[in-house]
Amino acid sequence: MKTTDKIRKQLEENPIVLYMKGTPSEPRCGFSAKAASALQSTGIEFAYVDVLAAPLIMQALPEVSDFPTFPQLFINGEVIGGSDIVEAMLASGELLPMLQSAAA
Repeated sequence: MKTTDKIRKQLEENPIVLYMKGTPSEPRCGFSAKAASALQSTGIEFAYVDVLAAPLIMQALPEVSDFPTFPQLFINGEVIGGSDIVEAMLASGELLPMLQSAAA
């Protein structure tokens, strides 16, 4: 299976996915820590992929998402953005309804 196909399969199988450096409990960069913390604050479950442990995914994901940096949040297969966007959407109230809808 090609790496891009693996990514698409992950996005199909998980309505909310955070591609990050490290894990939510042990993030390995400040931006990933912020995005994971914002998601965790909602209480809604999400999948994650540690791109440091999956270098082929780290290399191929920007090709799939057309988004160059990490972390990357996807909801229902659509890229939402990185930590700044996630935090801004959480603060504005936009993020929670999107997460709730995806998780339902």
